[in-house]
Amino acid sequence: MSELACPRAVLREVANAPKWLRDKLPIEQLSKADQRGLAWAWASFERHAQAPPRGDWAVWLLQAGRGFGKTRVGAEWVLAQARAHPGCRIALVGATIDEARRVMVDGESGIMACAPPDEEPRWIASRNELRFKSGAVATLYSGANGDGLRGPQHQFAWADELGKWSDAAEAWSNLQLGLRLGDQPRSVVTTTPGNDALLVEIAEQAGTVVTRGRTADNLDLPEGWRVRMEALYRGTRLGLRELDGELTGEADHALWTRDMVERTRVRGDDWGQPVRVVVGVDPPATSSGDACGIVVCGKVADGRLLVLADLSCRGLSPAGWAGRVADAAAVWGADRVVAEANNGGDMVLQVLAQADFHLPVRKVHAAVGKAARAEPMAMLFENGKAGLAGRFAELENELCHLTTGGYEGPGSPDRADAMVWALHELSGGDRRARPGVRSFASG
Repeated sequence: MSELACPRAVLREVANAPKWLRDKLPIEQLSKADQRGLAWAWASFERHAQAPPRGDWAVWLLQAGRGFGKTRVGAEWVLAQARAHPGCRIALVGATIDEARRVMVDGESGIMACAPPDEEPRWIASRNELRFKSGAVATLYSGANGDGLRGPQHQFAWADELGKWSDAAEAWSNLQLGLRLGDQPRSVVTTTPGNDALLVEIAEQAGTVVTRGRTADNLDLPEGWRVRMEALYRGTRLGLRELDGELTGEADHALWTRDMVERTRVRGDDWGQPVRVVVGVDPPATSSGDACGIVVCGKVADGRLLVLADLSCRGLSPAGWAGRVADAAAVWGADRVVAEANNGGDMVLQVLAQADFHLPVRKVHAAVGKAARAEPMAMLFENGKAGLAGRFAELENELCHLTTGGYEGPGSPDRADAMVWALHELSGGDRRARPGVRSFASG
């Protein structure tokens, strides 16, 4: 391959070849520039989870474990925007300026390494800028200095490792306020979890698309390293964060801790078929399409109460979320739905009735705070009488931010509320002791 008559054509073929074949080719005989040329065919060998979302979105949050390939995704996306939008302005924000330069620009998977030789941008050190041949300009900023993003305007932004920015809230808000150029400003966030409250807030905002990934998804990583990391950290909080890309933060005095959640998690399906299933619903306060908590819980043969599914949704019409409740009940064989009616009132029953829903519905009214309702259910987890049959990242984050004093997480704990109502129903306690519950059967 050192005497290639047409190196570009051959490089494209090499890039499209399967990994086992690429490994056998003497790539090291190529010049550095030609080796970088392998990146030209990125779209041909990127994994599905590394491809930008389709449709109309403002923020793409790629939250994944170490080695997933997040940096490569960010670099390729920036190159694509510079190519497609000549003259555009791009913000590159890292944990520090030094890290932004070292990882996002000069790293092994950074912009310079992924740029074809005829598209290599020029680095202007005095301005912390990359100037592309299309006229696009990318400027480096620090997530440790939110004020540095106050004022500059951009059309696109790549925010890398937002989870460890020391001035994350200020830097992120100023970055978003400055994205006001072009017809469709967009941000890509590539991060391992950290700054959990901000990441949850971003994930829940309208216009955000979330992609999650694990270290194990990247089969190109050395097998020995992957096996060793799994052996060292699987089942630990560090492993959840760094390998699985899951949020692991919790509030002080949380009713549920991450350790408690892990200790009571049921893996596989060895718990058998539930003997009873209930769907808990925390409806939106209005019919304008706010979040609706929908959580399926069941009692299994040994008496444990398990969370089976989190089907909560955001942005659906009343008919949309009611249809999801009906589908959940049908799929899981539920015998009852428990729905909080404080905000929605009789809308809950009316909407479910319109969805041709005929199961008994228990309409419950919260007469005490969320923490008071949740505390007895947290005790069930603490005593090993309740658990999670799977992983439910959003629900778990809400649970770990419910404290004895109330909810200390972003947004509203819609999923946690729905779970608590379902577990109350399944626990079979004295209904007179429960806050403001009255029975109603629809259909």
